[in-house]
Formats: sequence, structure tokens, C-alpha cells
Amino acid sequence: MNQREKLNSLQEIEMHKMVIVGGVAAGATAAARARRLSGDAEITVLEAGPDVSFANCGLPYYIGGDISSRSKLILQSPESFKDQYDVTVRTETEVVSIDKGGKTVTAVDKKTGDNVVFSYDSLILAQGGRPIVPPLPGVEKDHVFSLWTLEDMDAIHAHIRDDQPQSAVVVGGGFIGLEMVEALKKRGLNVTVVERLPQVMPNLEPEIAGYLTEELISFGVEVLTSRSVTEVTENSVMLDDGRELAADMVLMSVGVKPTLKLAQETGLAIGEAGGLLVDEYLQTSDPSIYAAGDMVEIEHRSNGRKVRIPLAGPANRQGRLAAGNAMGHKRSYTGSLGTSIVRVFEAVAGSTGLSLSRAREAGIPADAVVIHKEHHTSYYPGAEQVTVMVIYHRETGVVLGGQTAGYAGADRRLDVLATAAAAKMTVGDLAELDLAYSPPLGTANDAVNMAAFTAENRMTGYSPALTAGELDVWAGDRNPQIVDVRDTFARDLAHVAGSVHIPLTYLASRIGEMDSSKPVLVVGENGKKAHQALRQLIQNGFTEVMNASGGYISLQRHARAVGFANFNVGLADLEAKSLEDTSEDEVGDSTEAAAEVKNPLAGNAPIVIDVRTPEEFASGEYPGAINLPLDELDDRIPEFGDFGREITVYCASGARSAYAQRILMQVGYTNVTNGGGIMEMMYSK
Repeated sequence: MNQREKLNSLQEIEMHKMVIVGGVAAGATAAARARRLSGDAEITVLEAGPDVSFANCGLPYYIGGDISSRSKLILQSPESFKDQYDVTVRTETEVVSIDKGGKTVTAVDKKTGDNVVFSYDSLILAQGGRPIVPPLPGVEKDHVFSLWTLEDMDAIHAHIRDDQPQSAVVVGGGFIGLEMVEALKKRGLNVTVVERLPQVMPNLEPEIAGYLTEELISFGVEVLTSRSVTEVTENSVMLDDGRELAADMVLMSVGVKPTLKLAQETGLAIGEAGGLLVDEYLQTSDPSIYAAGDMVEIEHRSNGRKVRIPLAGPANRQGRLAAGNAMGHKRSYTGSLGTSIVRVFEAVAGSTGLSLSRAREAGIPADAVVIHKEHHTSYYPGAEQVTVMVIYHRETGVVLGGQTAGYAGADRRLDVLATAAAAKMTVGDLAELDLAYSPPLGTANDAVNMAAFTAENRMTGYSPALTAGELDVWAGDRNPQIVDVRDTFARDLAHVAGSVHIPLTYLASRIGEMDSSKPVLVVGENGKKAHQALRQLIQNGFTEVMNASGGYISLQRHARAVGFANFNVGLADLEAKSLEDTSEDEVGDSTEAAAEVKNPLAGNAPIVIDVRTPEEFASGEYPGAINLPLDELDDRIPEFGDFGREITVYCASGARSAYAQRILMQVGYTNVTNGGGIMEMMYSK
């Protein structure tokens, strides 16, 4: 293009007249982008509702009290759009028809009832979607709500404040439903969530959804899956199984449908996934009309199929690209992975790309592995377990998607997996990925690296493994021997019925108790010890050995979410949690009470000392053992009594207790035994 052509092109853009229908995520972004591209273009946003550019993702957090100021949810107003961008925004102005030939739209001003006509050079449709409200008896009642707009939020807030409901039923266990469960609990309501599918958060694999289910139950939420509401009464809802639930308030959150009436009446093409059809430039079947956001269907980056992904991130990016393309700055949209994440109380879980079930439904030869690992080094205070699931192509190792869960660090790992899936990296690439490490922030081999190592082991056959969902089918076909290699304390909490308990430490000495000609399923706590056990068994002639990927943690979560057909997986009691903090008085009282306890080291009777940390000690101890962390041993030696006292020390593996034995013997104690690890101690008992 020569200079004259460039000048002519620029002048055309400068005189451009753009109309945008819809003024929230995609529409507002499109308007701002269009102004940045052209200082003189005439840009008009027509919004059917009373508000423009508000933070609809933040609505549950205002209801729950996390966001105290309503005004913070208002990102722009018609006045601020005019001041900052010179964009004309007309709210409560509903577009009712489009004249494609004449390039005009006709809108109704809801405040006056007048029809107003706007001409355009390019038109961007960004009408989003609307909550699905099932046609049930009673859904029209005043205590039944959906949450999509500021008006919806205000109505819910006012109902809780003024009518003081005591009980609520949330219908639908997706993003908004679970966020509202938390919000309503924070407002003091007793909450039940009803989901017609077998699990909450259907985009997640069952074991990841089970992690959220456990959190809901811990906070006193009743979770009812594979159930449907059939009727809403004045103060209850009826379920399809005949049960009646108390409900002073009902929130409908069963899904979102695209707003397509205008597009359909205009004759624009609708796609196979049920959204407005657009090409790679977000152009509809009319060359002057573009579209973005929840109303369109796009290409899924993992498999190329058309999908609808009603999420804020893709909507904003689509709005930006649609505006540029409409004004001649051509750039293709490469699709979306549907990366999403949710926090429910303290638990976080998310997904990117294809789940294992979706990949296989699409005919892709996909496998997956799961690991559970500390989000930063275990020795640095505050380490929390993070779960990482990697879904990959069985033959090529290309990452198809991933899912994560945890109280800390789940978001960071999910972003890594999203990047890997977008770049079509392999699990081998993930294994060698350099990720940031410092003891307070990560581990030398990050959870993502460890998941990749595990995937490579499964791909090569070095360490065969199946996810919890896969194991159900595998076990039904084979009736395997199930060997539980966890410690005694973990097994006592819950275990698979019919399993044989052989702690890893004693597997070599008891391997003869097993039949090497029959399939073996090895179950550890998180899959790591089971991997070690599996290698021992293979090296001793066992031909079909399978590791439960993710270990008992994954089995239990899967069981909690959807159950098993071929396993009886025991469920450990969940810790009851409260939204209320422990008071300072309670802490002070407990401290004073502890100070009054007699010194357990006093005297000269034989003693057993556990030199692990208090956190480790709390997970299970040798009967009668005294917890004295290794770091405190030097300062407490004067309390130990006579040098001939019989003392046994132990820890997790025997390493720290060896140090403790050495310290005590160096100061003169002559009868000190290193009991080794906790498992050796329990086994000797």
C-alpha cells in the first residue's frame, strides 16, 4: 500500500460510524478499543438495561459482603464513557430490528417509548446471554431470583435485608450457583444446593469436583446431586424424588442461553453449537456486522470444534478484536480454551482445555494423571497441598487440558497448564519447564513438573496408572488384589473395602503373600508411595500392576462426588468449618490450660519421644509418645532426668530421630534407641 492509499484508508477510518449493541463486557471493550484506533469515528453504544460496563463477575461478592461498596462494581457510566472516550452510550435503549441493506438499526427508548434509528458503517452485536429460568410452577414468586445484573443483585440484597430469610435453595451447581452458596452462608442462611447432574461443576472431572463438594459439606452446605426441582412453593421447593426442602429464598442458576432473537430476526447464521456464527475475524454472515461475547460460538483451541464459552475473559478479548477488525485492523481470533476457576469458601478449583471425558467423547486418544503436592516447600510454614491433573494425547503427549485444586497455588498451576495447552506443548516440555522457585513460593520440582513426570511414566509404561474414574471400569473387569501401602493412621481413617494393608516399608518382606499372576491395584495416599510399590512388584515378577493416580485422596474425592460402581471406598469424616474466627479469649483460655498440664518429660520412667513437628504429630502418633520437635531438643535436655533413663526417639523416616539419638548420647544419656520412622514404631507395636 503506497502513501496515498494509506492516507485514504486512514481517512475512511476517521469517518467511520460504529454502532455497538450491548454495553457490558464485550461491548464496552469494543467501544474503548474503537476510540483508541480512531479519534474521529462516531461510536454509539446501545444498551437495553439500565447499566453499562459493570463488574457482573463481582455480584456474588457484594451480596456476601466481600465487596462492601456497590459503586466499585460500576466500571463506567454513560457520562464517564463520554468524558473519557467521547463515546455516546444510551442505556434502556433496546434494538428491535436491523436493516442490513440500509445499514440502520431501530431501537426503542424504554423511558419514552419512542423509536430511534441509528445508521452504521459497522455494527457489533454484543448482547451476551440471559439466565435460563426453567418453566416450573412457582418460579414467578417474589422470593425466586436469578443473578445477572446489578438490578438482580440489588433485589437479592434487599430481600435478605428486609425479609430476613433463614433458608435458601440454590438450583444449579455451576460457577454462579456455588459463588452464591458461599455468599448466602455469609449472610447467615442455611443453604442447600440442588444439581440435576451427578456432580457440581460439571466442567470438572469428578475427583476435582469432589474437592469442592468436600468444602461445601465442611461448611454445612447440603449438596444434592442427580436431583431436580419440580415446584417452588411459598417457603419450600419440591424435588423429583418427593423430598421437600425448606426455602425462604430460591436462586435459579441452571445455565445461560445466548441472546439471539435480534440476530435470528435479522437472518444472521446460527452455528452448530447454538450460538451466533462468526468467522475467524468475528464477522457474522453479514460482512458489516460483527459479534463478540456470550452470544457467539467460537473454535475450541484444543480440538477445533465449535463451542459456546460464556466467560468474561474471552468476551473482553473478542470485543477488542471485533472493534479492530470492523475498523480495518484485521486480526484473527484463535479461539478459546475455556480456562475458568472458582473459589468456594477457602477452596479453589479450575480447568483449562479439554477434560478427560470431553476429550474421549470427541474421539481423541487421551489419558490423564493426577498428583497432589505442596504448593511450596513443606518445611516453610504454611504449605498447602495443590492438586494438578494433566490431560494429554496418549500417542503424542500434547497437552490437551488440565485441572487444578487447592487452598493455595491452584491458580498459578492452572495458568501454566493453559499456556501449555495453547502452545500445544507436550508433557515432555512440561517436565523440563523452568518454573519460579523459592521456599516460600514453590518447590524445586513444581507440582506441574511432577505431574509431567507422572504422565511420562504412564505413557512409557514405566509406571502404569489410572485415574479414579478409569479405575472403576478397570477393577470391574479384573477384580484385582488391592494393596494399601499407606501408613496405619491414614488407613484407619478410611480405606477401600477388601484391600490388604501392607505399608510400603514392609512390602519387600511380605510380597510372598500376594499372587503375582493376578492383577494388582496399589493405593497410596497421593500416588507417590504407590509408584515405589508398583516398581517393586514389577521387579519381582508381577505382570499387571496399576497405580491409583492421585492415590486415596483422589479415590475419596471421586467417591464423594459421584461414587463408584466397583469399589467400596470409605469416606473419612470431614472437618467441620465455620465462617466465624476463633476469639482471642478462646485462644487465651486454651494457652493457659496448656500451661497447667504437668511436664510429660518429668521423672525417670521409660519415655517415647516423637521429634516430628506438631503438625506431623497431629496426623497420628505412637501411643503414649511425647511430641518434642528436634529443634527444641537441646533446650529441653535438662528436663530428661537420669542419664540411664530408657528413651526411644522416632520421626517420620528415622533421619531426624537419628540426630536426636546422637544429641542425647553426646550429653551422656546411655540408653537411647532410635525407633526409626512412625511406621516402624507402629509395626513393632
